[in-house]
Amino acid sequence: MLHKNTAVTPREVLDRIAGKYAIQILVAASDGPVRFTDLERLIEGISRRMLTLTLRALERDGLLERTVYATVPPMVEYAATPMALELHEAMLAFTDWSIRHSATVAESRERYDARHAAAS
Repeated sequence: MLHKNTAVTPREVLDRIAGKYAIQILVAASDGPVRFTDLERLIEGISRRMLTLTLRALERDGLLERTVYATVPPMVEYAATPMALELHEAMLAFTDWSIRHSATVAESRERYDARHAAAS
C-alpha cells in the first residue's frame, strides 16, 4: 500500500547517496550485479549489519534491485537500477574533478596551515 504523504526532499536524497558506504556500493553495483559477500570484501570496514541496512535503504530508494536465487545457501545479488546508473555518471564527474584538483587542494591546505601556525 502506498502512503500519500511520502514526499522526499532533495536533502534526504543527497544524504542517502552521500552516506559513508552508499557511494562504494553504488559504484560496485554499476559494473554489473554484485553479490552480498563480494560487497563485504570490497568495502573496507563495513559490518555485515551496516551493509544490510545500507543495501535495504538503497533498494527502498529505487537505486538497487535485489535478486535472490533459490540455492542452498541462497545467493543474493544487487544490481544498479537505471536511476543509479545515471547517478554513477554524475559520480564519475565528481571523481574526475577531485583528481584534477587534489594537488591544488593540498597546496591550499599547506598555505592555510602555515598562516594559522604562524598566528598561534
